[in-house]
Amino acid sequence: MSAETFAAAGVRALAMTMVDNGGITRVKVVPISRLERVAANGVGMAYIWAAAGTDDLFAEVAPFDNPSGDMRLLPDLTAARVLTAAPGWAWAPVDQMTQELEPVPACQRSVLKRVVEAARSTGLDLRATFEIEATLLDAEGRPAHTGPGYSTRALSMLDGFLLDLVESLEASGIEVEQFHPEYADGQMEISVSPRDPVGAADDSVLVRQTIRAVSQRHGFQASFAPSVVAGGVGNGGHVHLSLWRDGQNLLAGGPGRYGMTADGEAFAGGVLSALPALVAVGAPSVASYLRLVPSHWAGAYQCWGRENREAALRLVTGSSGEQDVRANLEVKCFDLSANPYLVIGSLIATGLAGISEGATLPGEITGDPVSMSEAELAERGTRRLAQSLGESVSALEASDVLREAMGDPMFEAFLAVRRAEIELFADASPADVVARTRWRW
Repeated sequence: MSAETFAAAGVRALAMTMVDNGGITRVKVVPISRLERVAANGVGMAYIWAAAGTDDLFAEVAPFDNPSGDMRLLPDLTAARVLTAAPGWAWAPVDQMTQELEPVPACQRSVLKRVVEAARSTGLDLRATFEIEATLLDAEGRPAHTGPGYSTRALSMLDGFLLDLVESLEASGIEVEQFHPEYADGQMEISVSPRDPVGAADDSVLVRQTIRAVSQRHGFQASFAPSVVAGGVGNGGHVHLSLWRDGQNLLAGGPGRYGMTADGEAFAGGVLSALPALVAVGAPSVASYLRLVPSHWAGAYQCWGRENREAALRLVTGSSGEQDVRANLEVKCFDLSANPYLVIGSLIATGLAGISEGATLPGEITGDPVSMSEAELAERGTRRLAQSLGESVSALEASDVLREAMGDPMFEAFLAVRRAEIELFADASPADVVARTRWRW
């Protein structure tokens, strides 16, 4: 978008965002009058933000443990949108660049671009989207609705907010597929159409910023934290991903189980086998493990199943007649404390590894894994996913696939932020963790 286009829409300032390794969206703002210069040269930002944690302190990890050094945040104006929910504002994602305008090693968006290009080199085209769950509380901490979950009663308490939200998103160019009040008090969910992987991660950031803006207009604050009330149902950030070659969905129309092609199953098998490490990327906060519990549709077990909402990897086949378009993989064990660019990039990298290795899927789980005996779970290759951030970080440290996908500087910085988070909350109770993280994302 050009300065003239923004000006015609009444835009006065551009919010340029990056998401750091703590999952927090950071921003720099410029007046629209500076757009041409910023589009060419970016704006300065300290190099150390790859080491930032949820407490706004920095982990000690080279080369991000030095106050010297600068990078440029270069806005991607092809992805810029007018923030219709916040009059006078526009938004754009940035690429983190060196002063020579080359991607810095810790640019999460550039990591995703590299992985997408690797997929394209094998003839694969990928589509993705995030489900966005948020919990809305008023100034007194009361939930915006009191249930029952998914009910018309809850909808009646949110109807004006939801209509304003959808109108704002659609005016900003986001295609909304569905929305509803969710299970927990004050919780809502919105689903948007799949896009290319980078666009899907960008949309995740934009949708959340729009929810924040509309919430304020209605007297609410929106929390995207994985746990908002200790012991309650948390907010998820489920990822949907499909892979295509020559216009064919590789998760439909094939000879395998439920129509999967060999490469479709191999991709899914690669993701499934890597889930213990992937959880550190997609559920990267101490608070994540307050949500990731059995029998809450959080995907707490390393297993797959067709339309099984307790499986960490759910195969969605779609209704009769639309499988070729709708078949996709849903990863349910992730939440919105994660960096969306690293989440999708890591999923693709492990899926590509699965194709390269000819991976297959084990036996399907059709019920709640918690109801199965240890012998049954072992026979099916199913186990409980990490119950703490430390456990998932240990699995991530051992992943050569994810180290290669991120690159050593990014990988080490990401691990350092995770270790700092573990230390930060080492003696915290669940209620303390929730209270300290409720408004961080």
